[in-house]
Amino acid sequence: MPRTLADLRPVYVAGIGLHPYRRASESSYVELGLTAVRGALEDAGIAWTDVDGAWTGTAGLGMAASRRMLRHLGATGISMGQVENASASGSSAFRQACVEVAAGLADVVLAVGVDKPSTVRPARTGVRGPADRLVFPAAHFALRADEYMRRYGVTPEQVAAVAVKNHRNGARNPFAQRRKERTLQEILDEPPIAGVLTRLQCCPIGEGAAAVLVVSEDAIERLGLSAARCVRVLASVQRSERLYGAADSDAELTRETTAAALEQAGLTPADLDVVEVHDAFSIEELQYAEAMGLCGEGEAAGLVSGGAFDIGGRCALSPSGGLLAMGHPIGPTGVGQIAEITRQLRGEAGERQQPDARTGLAHMVGIGAVCVVHVLQRQV
Repeated sequence: MPRTLADLRPVYVAGIGLHPYRRASESSYVELGLTAVRGALEDAGIAWTDVDGAWTGTAGLGMAASRRMLRHLGATGISMGQVENASASGSSAFRQACVEVAAGLADVVLAVGVDKPSTVRPARTGVRGPADRLVFPAAHFALRADEYMRRYGVTPEQVAAVAVKNHRNGARNPFAQRRKERTLQEILDEPPIAGVLTRLQCCPIGEGAAAVLVVSEDAIERLGLSAARCVRVLASVQRSERLYGAADSDAELTRETTAAALEQAGLTPADLDVVEVHDAFSIEELQYAEAMGLCGEGEAAGLVSGGAFDIGGRCALSPSGGLLAMGHPIGPTGVGQIAEITRQLRGEAGERQQPDARTGLAHMVGIGAVCVVHVLQRQV
C-alpha cells in the first residue's frame, strides 16, 4: 500500500503571507510574490537563509517564474520547483512542500502562489472531437445549477444566498478582491452571465499572491519557532477524475478526495470547523458541501439560507469570502486557502473568526479533472 502523509514525519504551517487579490495593475508579479513571501517569513520569524526549498504555483506566468522572483531575497542555492495545475496550481505547490518536509528531504519549504491575468488557455490535445473542445465555464456551471434546482426543488434565490454569505465574509477580509457586502436583491439584479448565475455569483479573476512556510518539528525546535502558532497538516490528497457515469464528475471527484483526506486524518466531516471550498460559481459550494459530507444530498441550499454555514454556525464555509469574494487569481488561490485556515485555527481571523476553530479543510479543483484536499489542525 502507498504511504500517506500520516505515515511520515509531522509537518506544520509556520508562517503565512498574502498580497491582496485585486484587478490587474501595472505591478509586476515579482512585487506581488515578494510581498507575500516576506509576509510569511516575518509571520513565522524565519530568515530566508533558513529556507531549504521553494515551490511556486502559477498558471499563467510561463517558464522560470520562481527564480526571477525569489532571487531578490538572495541566491542561497535552494531547491526550486514550479507547478501548473490550473486552478489547483497553488494547492499542488503546497502539497509538494508538505511531501518534501514529511519525507525528511528538507526542514523548511516555501509554497508560494502568484499570478497575473493572462491569455494562457488549456492545452489542446490535437485530437479531433470533444476532447479538444473548450466549454465556457459559466455555461457548464449554469447547467449544473439548473439540474440541481430541478432535482431538489431549490430556487434561484437559494443558490444566490451562497454569494450573499461569501460577499459578507469578503467584506471583512482585507486581502479580498471584492470587499463589499451585498443583499440578495443586489446579487439577483446583476447581469446574468449564464442561466441563473449573475455576475456576483461568478468569481473575479485578477492578480495576487499567497505564501506559506511548511516546517518540520526539528525546524520548530532548532529555529525557536512558536509551537502554538504552528498548525499541523494532517492530510494531503490529490486525485484525478474517473468515469462516473451520469453523476457530476466534479462532485464525485470531490467526494472521493475528501473522503480519502478525512480517513488519512482520522476524522469525519462533523469534526470540521472551517472549510475553504472551490466556489468559483455559487452552485459549486452547494454541491461540494454535500459531496464532502457536511450535509445530505439536496440539503445544502436550506442550510446556507438558515445560517448553518455562516461564521459562528456549525461549520464556517469559505470564511475568507471564497473565490466569489476573496477572488480567484488562479496560482495563489489554493495557497491563500491554507493561509486563511491557518489564521482561523490560530484564532487570528478578527471579524471573520469562527469560534473555537480547531480543524479545517481546504479544497480545490482544477478544470474539473483534478482535486486537492488538505486537512489542518491546531495542536495546542
